[in-house]
Parts: sequence; structure tokens; C-alpha cells
Amino acid sequence: MTIGEIYVLRSQGRVEDAYEAARSLYADDKGPQVSTIMFLTASDVRQKRLDAGMLEEADKIGRALKRLQQQTPEHLLLGCWGEETAAAYLCDKGYIIMERDWHSGHRDIDIIARYDGCLVFIEVKTRHDRDYIEPELAVNYQKKKNLRLSINHYVKYHRVSVPWRFDVITIIGSLGDSAPEINHIEDFSII
Repeated sequence: MTIGEIYVLRSQGRVEDAYEAARSLYADDKGPQVSTIMFLTASDVRQKRLDAGMLEEADKIGRALKRLQQQTPEHLLLGCWGEETAAAYLCDKGYIIMERDWHSGHRDIDIIARYDGCLVFIEVKTRHDRDYIEPELAVNYQKKKNLRLSINHYVKYHRVSVPWRFDVITIIGSLGDSAPEINHIEDFSII
């Protein structure tokens, strides 16, 4: 089962199925994306156990969550969670996700989607808060240059003949937040 399929299970409320699928995936791959889905599904199941009064099981899952957080750098978990949150947001708005984390050498595009006859390249910026800088301001000169090169490569390689645009989605919140602040900036300039 893929990470995307596990997110679908979560969105359908199939918490136990999502958790078991994530555990199976995590047994073979402890990368940041898999660690993030493992963390989120374990958090879901822990809450379900707490709600059911199964405190001993909830405590056991809570200890496992702490170990998981210690093994994976928080910024990686937060970034993966933000991208998953953005992808779910886009799907809810009718976007069709074509690619995730598409690479052109060392450069990447977080999400490539289709919407209303247009190909949309999306950069996701996730932050705990706005204390230092607005998240969209992190799409600076160097990042824009890398995005232009990546998008150009994608357009040529896939012989894209439909209109396209570049969007930025900012996510403000903490890992596992059920209602993070989402700001979708359409047609963001990369010049």
C-alpha cells in the first residue's frame, strides 16, 4: 500500500486500517514521508484508544510516538506533514494530483496537479508560526531560480501543451493539527 492510499484511508475515517498499513510500510522504510504517516496514524489510534478509555494501550502508543519523534528530525516530519496537508486540501478543492516531490537533478517541485484545464506547479511552505518570516517569503530568489529550471525541465520533458501556473501553499500549524491555517496563493510570480 502506498502513502497516498493510507492518507485516503485516514480521510475515510478508517483509522485502524490506515494504522496497520502504515506499520507495515514503516517496517521496510523509515524515511521521512513514511515516518510522518506512521506518526499521524499512530496519533489517530492513540486518540481513539483514549476516547474508548483504553488508557494502557494509549500510553503504549504514546511512548512509541515519542521514540518516533526522536528518530526523525522534527523539521522533516513537519515538512512532510505540510505537503500531505496541502495535497489533501487540493484534492478537496477538485485538483487532481499528478506528481509529488518531482525531481530534476537536485531541484524538486513539491506538487504538480491539474485543475480546470491548467497544469499547476505548487511549492509548499510549512511553519509552526510566523515569528521569523512569512512562509511565502521563503520562496526567495534562489528558490525561484531553481523552480524556474525545474518547471522548464518538466514542461519540455513532458511536452506540456496546456496552460500552466505556479502556486504557493503555506501551512501554519504543528504536526498532526486537525485544523492548520492554510493559505493558497495562486499564480505566484517566480520571476
